[in-house]
Amino acid sequence: MRKRSSGAQGPVMRFAKPSTVLAFATLFATSLLAATTAGPVFAADTDQRSEQREGGVRFQVPQSPEMVPVDIGYLREEVAAPEPASRLDIEPEDAGIAGAEIGIKENNAGGRFMGHLYNLGVETVSSPEEAVAALEKLYTSGHHYIVVDASAPTLLKLSDWAKDKEILLFNIRAEDVSLRQEDCRANIMHVVPDRYMLADALAQYLVKMDWKNWLLVHGSSDADLAYRDAIGRAAKRFGANIVDIREYVDVSGGRRDGVGPIPPAQPHKEASANKSVVPSAKYDVIVVADEAQVFGPLIPYRGGGEPRIVAGTTGLTASTWSPGHEKWGATQANNNFEKRFKRLMLPIDYDAYVAVRTVGEAVTRKPGNDFETVSAFIHGPDLQLAPFKGIKQQFRPWDGQFRQPILIATEKVPVSVSPQKGFPHASHPEIEVDTLGIDEPESVCKM
Repeated sequence: MRKRSSGAQGPVMRFAKPSTVLAFATLFATSLLAATTAGPVFAADTDQRSEQREGGVRFQVPQSPEMVPVDIGYLREEVAAPEPASRLDIEPEDAGIAGAEIGIKENNAGGRFMGHLYNLGVETVSSPEEAVAALEKLYTSGHHYIVVDASAPTLLKLSDWAKDKEILLFNIRAEDVSLRQEDCRANIMHVVPDRYMLADALAQYLVKMDWKNWLLVHGSSDADLAYRDAIGRAAKRFGANIVDIREYVDVSGGRRDGVGPIPPAQPHKEASANKSVVPSAKYDVIVVADEAQVFGPLIPYRGGGEPRIVAGTTGLTASTWSPGHEKWGATQANNNFEKRFKRLMLPIDYDAYVAVRTVGEAVTRKPGNDFETVSAFIHGPDLQLAPFKGIKQQFRPWDGQFRQPILIATEKVPVSVSPQKGFPHASHPEIEVDTLGIDEPESVCKM
């Protein structure tokens, strides 16, 4: 704002810009023409005096459209999990749900102009059987789009029950590759990346940095073994070398002080026979497969190996979101989330947000609100989302996986975004994100 001059020059007059004057004049002339040619806008019984006046100007006030409800369900499965090494890794009570609520708020910001009112219905369960009952309850009450925060077995049971019904499920938790391959279903859209996508995103960055020799340390759970296999696949795919693989066996009830050392190298058979010690292989990076965060955060700070960069499920990670992400509008998204929920946005919150915004975008583009039409649009190539990653994103047509860049980040800041430049791409050279995960020629999904 300009300050008024301190001299005694009288009041300062300001004039509107010519473009503003022209715009107002045009609006006034258009309104005057409409009033003189179409007659009074308001009914005569609401303003009897207007019929007795000549030359009056009438402005038509747009009426709010009738609001059509668009009900989105959120189905959360609570299961027992190992205690993580750090209490900071315990998810808050509203994890995921908070992100969905942000999506609902954004949907309603635009939906009120289209006549759509979005609502979120939350159900919490503790077993696959309870999940199916909750889904039936949501569906009966008018929820056709369901965000699912549950394990792979539960998700498949929900999909089986929803078959031939007007239900579309959005997976935001289960990273199992099988859900996108031999167990893929047309009524499941996968917002969360699978383990192959996450491993590929990390591997591309490590190889680009010329950190190609890896020591792989994995836990003994099914999830850890699955991520171990994903890392092995990514290493072969992008030219890295796993110099050694060691298993961390978690002893239930063991002392917390004993958690974290890198297991020793296992001698070869010939070396065992000779009782000789096998020298440790040289490596650039320690890649950890510990999805429950039981021992990974303590590696390599309690001995057993050389001090090196730690990556994988701890240290330098591949993820859909980081609280330190600041590009492409992410700063505002993080700030708004923190202001409302008094905590940082987690990847599960982001995935839930994307799921809800997918529904909002599709219903807005196909305002007839017909489920079959909206579902086909979500599956098709015309869906274009831009959730703070710099490019338009949609779901892969061959397996329902959401195409998206993956952040490579520490616990505080992102350091890169994958896919990285320069890696070969077979089927869709124009879509770089398809270098992450299973590309169309590799897929065995038959939806």
